[in-house]
Amino acid sequence: MSLRARDKEQLEQRLGYAFNNPALLARALTHSSAVAPSRRTAESYQRLEFLGDRVLGLVVAHMLSDRLPRSNEGELSRTLNSLVRKETCARVARKLGLGPFLHLGESEARTGGADKDAILGDVCEAVIGAIYADGGLDPAFTFVTRMFGDNLDVTQARRADAKTALQEWAQGKGLEPPNYLETDRSGPDHAPIFTISVSVRGYEPITASGASKKLAEHLAAEKFLLREDVWSTGL
Repeated sequence: MSLRARDKEQLEQRLGYAFNNPALLARALTHSSAVAPSRRTAESYQRLEFLGDRVLGLVVAHMLSDRLPRSNEGELSRTLNSLVRKETCARVARKLGLGPFLHLGESEARTGGADKDAILGDVCEAVIGAIYADGGLDPAFTFVTRMFGDNLDVTQARRADAKTALQEWAQGKGLEPPNYLETDRSGPDHAPIFTISVSVRGYEPITASGASKKLAEHLAAEKFLLREDVWSTGL
């Protein structure tokens, strides 16, 4: 597959990067369904997705290490995982408007493949891989920082006061405030573990456990805010 000159120009403007080898960008946008089985490894985005996933993890890890100097390894890992999820990558792909440029097989196109989270998430990683393969780490670093930096700010805001963030989200949706319910208590009296369920009308309840009710409520709210259906139209 090759890109039309007009499409290439539009995409490079959105990506903030001009390709020396446009074939890499074309391949990053090519789903395996659009390629004959014998050529999928060489001509679809699969290998670039693999590369981009690793580059994304490296750049985000570096970004978190710089921005969150007081966070321990566990906190950094949790934030990293929330940023490199397929859903986050899919939101970035939508923000860039990559869907209409995808090369899909007839069946995949007919079933809405250009707007599927799984495909858009893969394509976002493939584009990162293509930028890295074409220009090295510097332009890939710049792209990831620009496109994922705002997501880091939102993620940290959620973690800072998850209960307040969840309540504000519910208010914004015109819903009643979240309801927190203790569903279990285990462990010895001197070191109890509390399990809290948080529910909002119209959404499945989420549970979390902690060494205090307050901590368990915070963790439950945090988990609720990370669910796909809460922020699917947000970032």
